[in-house]
Amino acid sequence: MLNNRYVAGAPSWVELGTPDPEGAHAFYRALFGWEFRSAGADFGGYGMYQSDGKTVAGAMTVTADQAPPAWTLYFKTPDAEATAKAAEQAGGSTMYEAMDVGDLGRMAVLSDAQGVGFAVWQPGTLKGLDLVDAPNSLCWTELYTPDVNSAREFYGSVFGWGTSTQAFEGGSYTMVHPAGGTENDMFGGLWPLSDAPEEAAAGAYWTPYFQVTDIDAVLARVEPSGGTVRVARMDLEGVGSFAKLADPSGARFALMQPQPQAPSTG
Repeated sequence: MLNNRYVAGAPSWVELGTPDPEGAHAFYRALFGWEFRSAGADFGGYGMYQSDGKTVAGAMTVTADQAPPAWTLYFKTPDAEATAKAAEQAGGSTMYEAMDVGDLGRMAVLSDAQGVGFAVWQPGTLKGLDLVDAPNSLCWTELYTPDVNSAREFYGSVFGWGTSTQAFEGGSYTMVHPAGGTENDMFGGLWPLSDAPEEAAAGAYWTPYFQVTDIDAVLARVEPSGGTVRVARMDLEGVGSFAKLADPSGARFALMQPQPQAPSTG
């Protein structure tokens, strides 16, 4: 699962772009107890969501002519320009060229060979999120893609990701980990868009999963807070419970309540 060692190629940041920041802040406060903290006047309204004082996500205002409401995943890189070039050579494109974000680091916004957006972060003083793989924080990522094999080749070329395939009744699930990592370092999965009819209208994307301790309680707060339950609770033996949501502006994301691990008998 995710961790905050933030090796190259691993997710290090997640960011909400929304046309209604005040509405978003209220919604995510209701779901997760997050509090929004502005980064200051020099950052144009950008800020961070925090859980118990620890940063769990970023948030910014986007207008309709800039981009649709969405969560964006950032992957760590030692060189944002070099990664953008690698993405282009692998069939992707650069949406926003590498730029400095004060002394915090450098970022670039890219798209993969199937047109799915993502971003990269070259850390300066900001290494990444304070909290991951814990309640009310990012715990997993998933790419819904038209072509799993193409996606595996693209991200393998750009980041050197390794993969592992888990078979299940009726199919298989491709999981990814950073270069040099093992199955213990898996942070995401690749899922065929054709097997996710609920995603067909809005199309391929990277979705963040946020961990919760009581998924039913969180789901009960979604619609009263203005959001939508896109896919109701699903349970996967040995893994946990899941649900897919959209916030009041339509940004898609998911919940995960991990299944408790059996105590060690060693």
